[in-house]
Amino acid sequence: MTTLGNLTPSSTVFFCCDMQERFRPAIKYFGDIISVGQRLLQGARLLGIPVIVTEQYPKGLGSTVQEIDLTGAKLVLPKTKFSMVLPEVEAALAEIPGVRSVVLFGVETHVCIQQTALELIGRGLEVHIVADATSSRSMMDRMFALERLARTGIIVTTSEAILLQLVADKEHPKFKEIQNLIKASAPESGLLSKV
Repeated sequence: MTTLGNLTPSSTVFFCCDMQERFRPAIKYFGDIISVGQRLLQGARLLGIPVIVTEQYPKGLGSTVQEIDLTGAKLVLPKTKFSMVLPEVEAALAEIPGVRSVVLFGVETHVCIQQTALELIGRGLEVHIVADATSSRSMMDRMFALERLARTGIIVTTSEAILLQLVADKEHPKFKEIQNLIKASAPESGLLSKV
């Protein structure tokens, strides 16, 4: 069966994965994915969408970068497992009635993002990976991870497509605020040529 990928704010949660300081020099186009990730988090706040954030081994890799505003995040959790699907995350998801879709972004595409997406889809959730907010140290690893994930029915899309799908109508009460977030297009980095 084809996954349609319809998103509604009431059945969606955002997962922000491991956007940490120590990754800054190693991850390709890290500045761009920080910028797009921040745009997504602003959209989540405007639309009342819960946000779950993880930090991979923060003792060694540092906290989430300061440019990412975690105000209002439902959960910010340290981890050592590559997948974000931890008991605390599952408990947080269980507290959100009617969750059907997860919008996933961060690093690294071929490790934590891929393992998280596969675990979520295995639990029956629909997963949307935000291509312009997801990267790796190697563009080859990123490209093949996105291809593999798309073949499993995971939706690979962009931040603007996600935000506009969530408002769905120019008459939505938050449309103007979302429109202001996306007025400046996402950075035209080398990320999109590698999908």
